[in-house]
This record gives sequence, C-alpha cells and structure tokens, in this order.
Amino acid sequence: MKQFLTALSAWGLVLGLFLLTCSAQAQGTATLRGTVADSLSGQPLAGVSVGLQGQPGSTATDALGNFRLSDLKPATYTLRVGALGYRSQAVPVLLKAGETQRLNVRVATTTLSLAEVTVSQPRDPNQSLAAISHIDQLLRPVNSAQDLLRLVPGLFIAQHAGGGKAEQIFLRGFDCDHGTDFAVSVDGLPVNMVSHAHGQGYADFHFVIPETVEQLKVYKGPYTARFGDFATAGAGEFSTKTRLEHSQVKLEVGQFATRRALVMLDLLGPDHHLLSKRPESAYVAAEYNFTNSYFDQPQHFKRFNGMAKYTGQLSDKTALTVLGSHFASNWDASGQIPERGIEQGIISRYGSIDPTEGGRTSRTNASVVLTTALPHDAVLRQQAYYSKYDFSLFSNFTFFLHDSINGDEINQTDNRNLFGYTATYERDDQLGARSLHSTLGVGTRNDFSTLGLRHTVRRETLDTISTGRLFEQNINVYLDETLTLTDRLTVNAAVRADFFAFDFRGRRTDEGTGLPAPLAGRVARARVSPKLNLYYQLSPAVQLFARSGFGFHSNDARGVIQGVNANVLPRAIGSEIGSTFKPLPSLVVNAALWSLHLQDELVYVGDDAVVESTGPTQRYGLDLSVRYQLGSRLFLDGDFNYNHGRQLDAPEKANYIPLAPTFTSTGGLTYKAPKGLSGSLRYRHIDSRPANDDGSIRAKGYFLLDAVLAYTTPRFQIGASAENLLNVEWNQAQFATQTRLINTPKREPLEGVDELHFTPGTPFYAKLNVSVFF
Repeated sequence: MKQFLTALSAWGLVLGLFLLTCSAQAQGTATLRGTVADSLSGQPLAGVSVGLQGQPGSTATDALGNFRLSDLKPATYTLRVGALGYRSQAVPVLLKAGETQRLNVRVATTTLSLAEVTVSQPRDPNQSLAAISHIDQLLRPVNSAQDLLRLVPGLFIAQHAGGGKAEQIFLRGFDCDHGTDFAVSVDGLPVNMVSHAHGQGYADFHFVIPETVEQLKVYKGPYTARFGDFATAGAGEFSTKTRLEHSQVKLEVGQFATRRALVMLDLLGPDHHLLSKRPESAYVAAEYNFTNSYFDQPQHFKRFNGMAKYTGQLSDKTALTVLGSHFASNWDASGQIPERGIEQGIISRYGSIDPTEGGRTSRTNASVVLTTALPHDAVLRQQAYYSKYDFSLFSNFTFFLHDSINGDEINQTDNRNLFGYTATYERDDQLGARSLHSTLGVGTRNDFSTLGLRHTVRRETLDTISTGRLFEQNINVYLDETLTLTDRLTVNAAVRADFFAFDFRGRRTDEGTGLPAPLAGRVARARVSPKLNLYYQLSPAVQLFARSGFGFHSNDARGVIQGVNANVLPRAIGSEIGSTFKPLPSLVVNAALWSLHLQDELVYVGDDAVVESTGPTQRYGLDLSVRYQLGSRLFLDGDFNYNHGRQLDAPEKANYIPLAPTFTSTGGLTYKAPKGLSGSLRYRHIDSRPANDDGSIRAKGYFLLDAVLAYTTPRFQIGASAENLLNVEWNQAQFATQTRLINTPKREPLEGVDELHFTPGTPFYAKLNVSVFF
C-alpha cells in the first residue's frame, strides 16, 4: 500500500503542476451539454460518440447518457451523434458567447453500416477493439453461452465434460485453463472463481442466457486499471439487455436428443414508455436445455437458466438496475480418452474409460447498481452483488495409475458464498482547451467456501484427500486519468493497488491416527500495477496506439499457505503497439504487435491437490482483425493471431509452453437483413502445437466449418444451424497425460504411459429453431 500511495502522490503532483501551468479558460466561450437517448424506449445511451463536424476532438456520453463540449467559440456548428446500430444525427447548433446550451437528442436503430464506424474511443481509449466487438455482436450468430466467449477476437475454447464444466480458454499464446489468465464479468458480476475446487480462476459462463446479452467489451493485455486478478492475457465485459424489443418464445430441436426452450417476457409492455414519466423497463427470461450429446454413453445433460432485470430512472440524476438470476445444471461425461484406447479397440472414438464421470453445479446471483449524476460533471456508480455457488465434479484423469483396483476417480466440491462491492467516481474536467477524464475506483470481493477433494469409485466416496474452509478477500483501489494533450494525442495513465488475504483451514477426517495436522494458515499480500497508454489520431480514419502495463494472476489459497513459492501474485508485464484504421469507408482493421512476460506460472492443480510452477515465461505475437462490408447486407470478417511463447528457465529443447496455441484464425461470410433471409458461413482453425515441454507429444490442430440460416418476419423467425459441416474428426480438449489402463491386450507398466489424451469434438450436428415474437 505504501508503494501505491507514493505512486498516487507522484501522479497527483504531476497533475497539479499541469493545472498550475495551464492558462485560464478563455473568456467569452460557450458550452454545449446534452443527453442522448433511445428514441423508442427513452432509455439514456452510454458510450455514444458526440462531436462537432469539422472540429478536432470528440467526446462520448457517460453512464447516464450525458455529454459536454466546452470552451467553444461562438459560432454555428453541426453536432454529429453516432453509435453503431443507430442512425447518425446531424443537429445544427448556434452558440453564443458565455452561454450554456442544452440539447436532448434521440437516436433510432437502423441497419448496420461500417461506413459509420469510428475508430476513436474518447471515453474508453483502452477499448481499441470496441469497433470490432460491436460489429461482431450485431453480425455473428450466437447459439449458446459458449458462442458468446467466441465473440472475443482470437479466443478459442474447448469443452471436455459433456458441456457441464467451464470451457478451457486459449488466448494470446495462453492456455488459460478455465480462466486463470482471462478475466470475465457479466453486468459487473465476476465470473472467475478464486481458489476453486477444480482450478484457479475457474470461469463457468453457462449461467448466461445468450439471447439476453447486448454488449461485449474486449480488453487484451494488462493495460486497463479497472481489471486486476486474472486479467493478464485480457478481459471480457458482457452486459445484458436493459430492455427487450419484444417478448419471445423460442424452441430448438437437434440431433442427439437435443432440445431447448426459451421464454423472454417484457413485463411492462411495449407502450409503457409513453405512459411513464421516467423511462424504465423490466423483463424476465428463462431457458431449459437437454441433450444426450454424441458420445456412446448418453450424457443426460440438463441445464436451467432464469433471470429478471429492472432498469429505471429514479430521477433526472439517478438510475437503478436490479438483477437476479438462477442457474442449475447436471450431466454425465465421457472425459478425456487415450489414443491407445482407440488403437487397441478398447473403446470407440466416442467411448469412455470411466463412464461414471460427470457432475452438477448451480449459481444464484443478485445485483443492485445505483448510478448518480453529481455536480461538476461527475458520475458515481455503485454496485453490490452476491452469488451462491455450488459445484460437484467427478473426474478420472489417470484411470488406474494410482489405484489399480478401484481406479483414480476423484470428486471435487465447492460450496461458496461470494459478496462484493464496487464503486467508481468519474469526472470530466477542462484544463484550458484540454479535456481530462478521471476515474477513481474502489472495490472489495469476499469468498467464503467449503472445498473438498475425495477419492471415489462410481461416484461413491472411498476416502477424503483434503477438505477445508476457505476465506479469500480482495480489496482494490485504482486511479485512471485520460488527458488530451493535443487535438490528436491522448495519454491514459493509471495505477491500481490490490490487497489479498488468503485463509484456509483444513479439516481432519481421521482424528487419532497420528498423521500430520491438516493444511491451515493465513497469508496477506499486496500488488501495485501501473499502466501507461498513448493514442494518436493520425486522421479521422486512423488511430495509432502504444500500450503498456503491469498485471497479475493470484495463486490458489492452498498453494499460498503451503509456502511452496513466495511469489503469491505473479506479475505480468505487457506492452503492444498497433492501430485501428479504415483504409476504405466500409473496411475496419485492427492490428497489434504485443509481448508479455509472466513472472511465474504458478498454479494449484485441484486434480492432484499439488502446486505446480513452470517458472517465468515470455510471449509475443501479432493480432489482426478485419471487418469488411461487401454490400448493404453482405459482410466479411477474419481474425488472424500468431503467438510465440517459451519457458525462460527451461533448456532450449524442453522450453515449450504446453498447449499454448501458435496460430489461430476465425472468419466468415454473413448475409444480414432486418427481415427475410439471413445466413452465415463461418470457419475455425487452430494449428497443431506441443502438448508437453519438449514437443514429443503434440495436440492436433483442426479446421471446421459451421453454418446458420434464418428467415425473419416481425412476428416469427425460423432458423437452422449446422456445426462441423464437413464432419471432420477433430480433438477438442487435449492433454499430455500419464495414465494406466487395465484389461488391455498388452499389460501396461506400473508407471503408466505418457501420451495424448483428448475429448473428441462435435461431429456433424444440425439443429432447427422457431421463434414467435409478441
């Protein structure tokens, strides 16, 4: 904390000196204030671009839809207001000396046009992928919660438990496991679980109903102060809809006994905004999923999601959002299978060594957000949230390696209560002719959990390996400043401080045996993370950026208190240079050359209750995203990502980072019409890469084609989707694992066999859906 106070004081001194050297605001200038809202609902819109035609610089609306343009010379201007998916507005404005004029602008939705996309992000410059993400959200078909994660450019996922577990995530040369190096949030609720029973940073995204998601903000690298733990490779912020355009009932049927039902109901009615004095909305949504999947052993996968959300203006200066949701799922799984099991005819490609794997999980969330406009163009946003989370997973990764009689099946359990609070104070100031956007944020997260790891056979407990109570607390504070140094150059400087308290109290189930005392202890650590980012608007169609920052990911509490490594919060140091530009009016390109050094990839392996460390690593790469509008309704997109990573302390020929992707690419061709026929043909490709340190075992790459078709009218929609059009045999999750099988044609050694294990990917898979709107 002392380091943070020193850094904060230094930044305050620099800012103070800048204020002293700035000239007084010119006399006789004018100010333009206003609010931008949706023309249909009346709801204020945040992040809308606002500027004066022919004038340098621009701004964006705040969380309450407000904007301000100051220090304007008396004249007649044209105010331009634009947001992706909304019709641009051009409003003539006559400003007189010394006056403050107010405007209320309402914008209507319209079809997507990339010619209207702007490449600058005046309020949130670190979100350089904003244009790309907004385009993808409007264009790309989303059929499941997994598809939402695929909206992140360059992100790949893999499932290896019948759809019930959180996906394995790959991004920027990281095998993020289930979220160790990628932070995910939904409506401000953290998705990643610290010190989880199965893996650090476990991010189960399945409690989100895909049709309710309205926006995704993507941040790659550790350059944004708002994100702390796990945001090394990047972070994704998902937001659900504030209102429904219409109520909807949807039914889906597909191969492998797949069924899904969705209901979304607008509780206030489409004309409520005409009767209400202040804009407000409320809706509920629920979905039910069932599938047996494509494995030989039926998966009996079931999932229920329900949510309710209210958004309203309590006054001209205060908005309230209340959200509640519940998620429950249970399933059977076939797990990862060894290549030799198929080669020796023990199982088929879609078979299982241990058919009793599977699990159940649930999560209940409650969140309240209060946003208040304060004097001096400031906005205070406060959020309090609570999650009740339960998890029980049965897995068998090594089969009969440790117990040749009963097998090695384990049960991991996590019974958790999560409380949190965040607050941000944002303010816009004028320093002479320059604008300064300041954000002060504070927050706390508190996890209380009972964790367990047990040895089981056919889901019956044989013995307890470890169990105990967890308390983990994070307290954080950050200061973020964005200053326009010139009409073209913007600097973003920030510093963040995090304090962690790790507390784990192991329980003894074998008292009186003379065994050592169970694992217990408490450790406290802090981390300060400065950031510095520069943005240069070379032209209205070209923005250059250079970013740098420190980040971290925490270790599991059980690993921390064991003192296996003093590096409790391994530091990440990242930097990148790049550009978002439009070489043609309908062509948007984002390119970044990046590098990231991770001090220690130290993780607690919940499968074995041990701590593993690969030491420091270095990665660099190139990201390229292209979005092109070929015609009024035809769009082409592609993401191309090259990554190179190595362990720094390992010998040259044994320094690969296992499973880290080296080249990935996604893309597609989309025909998008507001009504009538729409369709999309998409591909996914990931190359083969080392699965262990020396590359002697390799994870196999793949190339897949998917397709979606839909026919839409104002009253109904009929659609079809097909995954893996070419019916390719591909491996989804893949690992180099040492295992032992019994009852094989050739007796296996006691130490087992080290080879590639995998979960087979989806074969050709077709679904039909029909929706009714009302």
